[in-house]
Amino acid sequence: MMESPVPHEPPIYRRIADRLREAIAAGEFRDGDRLPGENALMAEYGVARATARQALAVLINEGVAVARRGSGVYVRQFRPIRRHGSRRLSREQWGAGRAIWDSDTTGRPYVVDDMTITREAAAQDAARVLGCEEVWVRRRRYSVDGRPVQLAASYFPAELVAGTAITTQDTGPGGVYARLRDLGHAPAHFTEEVRARMPTPEEARKLGLPAGTPVILVCRSAFSRAGRAVELNMMIMDAASYVLQYDFDA
Repeated sequence: MMESPVPHEPPIYRRIADRLREAIAAGEFRDGDRLPGENALMAEYGVARATARQALAVLINEGVAVARRGSGVYVRQFRPIRRHGSRRLSREQWGAGRAIWDSDTTGRPYVVDDMTITREAAAQDAARVLGCEEVWVRRRRYSVDGRPVQLAASYFPAELVAGTAITTQDTGPGGVYARLRDLGHAPAHFTEEVRARMPTPEEARKLGLPAGTPVILVCRSAFSRAGRAVELNMMIMDAASYVLQYDFDA
């Protein structure tokens, strides 16, 4: 039985949540393990059901655990992906035929799924950045270690990439940037804008996000040496799955 609260001590549901979090950190519960349910917490700590539910809700809202309807609450641990902003986009990476994602995951298994490639009228942002009326769009979802982590949509001027591998699923070694190089429009400069918000219901569904988990939005524009915008890439990332690293000189 848990001791009675003393002045200035956190509420009992917080203390239960703290103990569960410590157990997860100590490896007693691993990613995907089911945490003690409400009945187990009620019996162990001598608390009401509402208190046990609050304790589990703390971990769910922190992104440490996820509730599965009719099944229970499960640990949601994940080693964050360190996304190195400049290194991943270097010419040495894609110019040597390596995928950008190989820089991010450093050997961890990843897959690209839910991919669609379409030609369509340019929406406002794409028209503004790319200066065209029609675009080819590559939409895909990335998963690392079996967990969805990012949704991405890349927009290219339709007249520039029509009939090239950029409009097919397999873009070949080095990906789209190597193919832009083959067309004489190799990316020479990138601009990225980063912000955060809560996900839409559709984004939360596709990324499997528990309640309370925000997303990171990265909007990247690629420019050729002549200053032409050749790609607009809009990425939506599970904020709990990423560390964004940017190196620069003073």
